[in-house]
Amino acid sequence: MVPKKVTKTYCFSEYDPLKQVVLCQPQHMMIRDVINQTQEHFKEEGIDIERAVQQHHELVKTLRSYNIDVRLLQSDKKYPEQVFTRDIGFTLGHSIFVAKMASDVRKGEEDVLKQWLEEEKISYYNLIEDRIEGGDVIIDRDTIYIGLSNRTNQGAVNHLKTFLTRFNIVPIPFTETFLHLDCVFNVISPEIALIFPEALTKEDIKYFQSRYELIEVTKEEQFTLGTNVLSIGNNRILSLPINRKVNEELRKRGFEVIEVDLSEIIKSGGSFRCCTLPIVRYHE
Repeated sequence: MVPKKVTKTYCFSEYDPLKQVVLCQPQHMMIRDVINQTQEHFKEEGIDIERAVQQHHELVKTLRSYNIDVRLLQSDKKYPEQVFTRDIGFTLGHSIFVAKMASDVRKGEEDVLKQWLEEEKISYYNLIEDRIEGGDVIIDRDTIYIGLSNRTNQGAVNHLKTFLTRFNIVPIPFTETFLHLDCVFNVISPEIALIFPEALTKEDIKYFQSRYELIEVTKEEQFTLGTNVLSIGNNRILSLPINRKVNEELRKRGFEVIEVDLSEIIKSGGSFRCCTLPIVRYHE
């Protein structure tokens, strides 16, 4: 699928070839206010910023080696979670939406994104009335799954339904301790998805089974964010070396698994998908 004219924002899936993406280096990363289970586990150990920055550099280098245009937001010491750019916005179709952050420690990150969008002359919708974060938004062609968490509410779903009429918007409740939907579910191709069933309702699991071949992630690999991989297109997926079972299952199904170590960054509760905000995806 090739758009006749590639606009500055273009995204209709989680798996079309990634062309442009926004990241932010973790120079000021720290566990300041515990906001998820993973941070609770690592709060005493803390984060080695030098190691986190080096790992992030390898991630950027890897993405660029596949001819992906990586844009870096300005990091600010006020925002210790800024590395997780996925949550501050999301690209749906031809539009980018700037999210409203729920946690006090993250409020203000969206202003950095808005400044970048304005500098790039990219128009955006500012979702100031709704509580929604990009980690809860997963797009698969004409279907948008929106996780109902303590970060994203039904009001946001209802609002999006009023003007995203071409999409089928499906709300997905899940156990709130897992923070975002992409920590327990992720679509990696038109036919295949990763899932951690313990966090989801039986009804939604059946629904996903009717649409995808599901790769179940173990409790151990959910903790190391096995679902939070990043597809860059052409059956290539970035995944953590530690998630061996996930990687084996992906390779069995013909995926090229690109292993990059983000072991320091995931201490704060996010991995590849959390660290990347796609702006443009499309097939040549």
